[in-house]
Amino acid sequence: MSSPCTVRRAGARDFSALRAIRLEALRDTPEAYGSTYDDSLKWSARRWRKVAKTWNYYLGECSGVVKGMVSGGYNEVHPGTCWLYGMYVAPSERGSGLATQLVDAVVTWARADGARQLYLHVNPGVRPARAFYAKVGFVENGETIIMDRDPSITLCTMVKTLD
Repeated sequence: MSSPCTVRRAGARDFSALRAIRLEALRDTPEAYGSTYDDSLKWSARRWRKVAKTWNYYLGECSGVVKGMVSGGYNEVHPGTCWLYGMYVAPSERGSGLATQLVDAVVTWARADGARQLYLHVNPGVRPARAFYAKVGFVENGETIIMDRDPSITLCTMVKTLD
């Protein structure tokens, strides 16, 4: 494990690092994400720059190398709520605390936005992710949704209270 790791908000200059870690995530655990490796691979550099600049992505760096990512955002189906999206930590950093740092970055953003709760969707079949989210305070609320890109996958909703 590399140490120490830091987390920071992504910007336009981070587009290639964001692209690389996102594609790695999509290769590593494709069933966990709403987009696919093949579709994301086709995105232009211009689109990646725009995403890095305008979307609320946080990058986890260990010894100067991006090893994780997460995004905070909103969900149109649940107006006024803040969500954690697209979390990934490279296998070499799992268990290092980087995942908790990434969640903390989104929690900080959500609190600053006035949120009292933070939501996420997780594929119950991705057991390590589900267990990690429970460990850091997310609780299943009984809601499920069908994944848009793959109707064979049902996602469960988890919520963390932000006291």
